[in-house]
Amino acid sequence: MAKDIDWSSLGFGYIKTDYRYVSNYKDDRWDIGKLTEDETITLHESACVLQYAQTCFEGLKAYRTVDNRVVCFRPDMNAKRMADSAKRLEMPVFPEERFVNAVEKVVKANMDYVPPFGSGATLYIRPYMFGSNAVIGVKPATEFQFRIFTTPVGPYFKGGAKPISLRVPDFDRAAPKGTGHVKAGLNYAMSLHAIVDAHNQGYSENMYLDSATRTKVEETGGANILFITNDNTVVTPKSDTILPSITRRSLMHVAEKYLGLKVEEREVFISEVPYFKECALCGTAAVLSPVGRIVDHKNEILFPSGMEKMGEITQKLYDTLTGIQMGRIEPPYGWLREIR
Repeated sequence: MAKDIDWSSLGFGYIKTDYRYVSNYKDDRWDIGKLTEDETITLHESACVLQYAQTCFEGLKAYRTVDNRVVCFRPDMNAKRMADSAKRLEMPVFPEERFVNAVEKVVKANMDYVPPFGSGATLYIRPYMFGSNAVIGVKPATEFQFRIFTTPVGPYFKGGAKPISLRVPDFDRAAPKGTGHVKAGLNYAMSLHAIVDAHNQGYSENMYLDSATRTKVEETGGANILFITNDNTVVTPKSDTILPSITRRSLMHVAEKYLGLKVEEREVFISEVPYFKECALCGTAAVLSPVGRIVDHKNEILFPSGMEKMGEITQKLYDTLTGIQMGRIEPPYGWLREIR
């Protein structure tokens, strides 16, 4: 039975659900794993995650479709990306099939927290892994914990998707040959000062440039970027230091295969940005967040799509992908994982 929650008033914050999943790695193997009601973690004061930030995470959602099925969107892609993150951070890979099965278990155990269709709310799923044993020299941990918790969250846009403003900061997000391409906790730690500074100056986010030349667009602190050209080509920046967003890759497939649009993944120079007609951020939380304005120091870029609503192509992309996610539009094979 669904929990007595005012789904319409939910924000994007933590609400405890009944169960979470935990598995421990020790002596070169993962244990069988289990569901637990305990939301607390006890760690040694010198745990590797606390001393050297050896941790990575993922984010995905479960929701009810128009025909009341509970589904997750492409969890196999999250499993693959977390495996890539673990390898880069000298952590043991949690097997991808076990990852998907663990997601299914924890969603099924918290089924009463999956919001009703049409509420705009979803059940957010956070898998994460960290080095748990004590270290003091700079080296990887030898023991790890993999966990998944869930929390119901409200619609990202309350009252409509109003375009946001970005700035080009003087900070860098990721170094060449660094960890920008994996979902490491340390990437987000280094972005915190920059995002607080941006908010203090009235911007919603930072649009980072490549740190080597500071001429090419990369991404924001928490989302990939896409642009729409005047001839309706969907363009996303290409770089070895960009996190490969599952939402972005899905949107490019939708643009090409469902909407018949031309798509390009290529280097995008900041000098090109004024000539695009639409811009948006893409990620799990909002799917697409329209951008109406970018300020690059003394230069202000205003997109023709304006500051009042999503641009025409961005809206079509949003409607099509959310239609797939909610079961209104036939999905590509394997995109929706039903939880029974």
